[in-house]
Amino acid sequence: MLVAAAVCPCPPLLVPEVAAGAAPELDAARAACADALGVLAAARPDRLLVIGPAERGGRHPQGTRGSFRGFGVGLDVTLGPGDAPGPELPASLAVAAWLLERTGWAEVPVEGVAVDADLPAGQCAALGAGISGGNDRLALLVMGDGSASRTLKAPGYLDDRAAPFDAEAARALGTADLAALAALDAGLARELQSSGRAPWQVLAAAAEGAGLDGTLLYDEAPYGVGYLVAAWS
Repeated sequence: MLVAAAVCPCPPLLVPEVAAGAAPELDAARAACADALGVLAAARPDRLLVIGPAERGGRHPQGTRGSFRGFGVGLDVTLGPGDAPGPELPASLAVAAWLLERTGWAEVPVEGVAVDADLPAGQCAALGAGISGGNDRLALLVMGDGSASRTLKAPGYLDDRAAPFDAEAARALGTADLAALAALDAGLARELQSSGRAPWQVLAAAAEGAGLDGTLLYDEAPYGVGYLVAAWS
């Protein structure tokens, strides 16, 4: 049973060591993420599932290690306590692990689920429905970015469709509009380089019947990329 969810962006630049001199530019986003994680803790879940986009889907048990060394920073993180063998966390889940460590999260067992960023909507729905089954109190931390085409200097260059796409995603996340999230266009999201579409659609399916309300905590596009933070409870 889903009792709460937090939606956060996943750029490695959220980690101050990666952002270096530009770190203060995302202070407001970091604060919003901390507030969203506070909502998760207040819901007193039995377990936490972290969902994030990746090139390849798969599960990552508690204790899986991640690293920001690929971004030129000698910083390692772990998804919850422990030391699990296996592949490193993908970048989105490494950012989530950093957020959890930063806020001192040690509430409940945690597991990571990497979602193929191009996963079709129907498969996202099936994954979400399977996640929310069971009687334990589940919280979700859902990582993903909006479009990367909001300005000329954005990674995806300027695309006039980007701002409307992000506005609809922000509205849907801020109001927990499950149907609107499920209806996000996967092809358009791919063209706009939005990594959040698939994880958001997994969330929408997992939240069916949960009766959660949403609050939008952050909606900005630094560096031309849409970063959204929301909390559902």
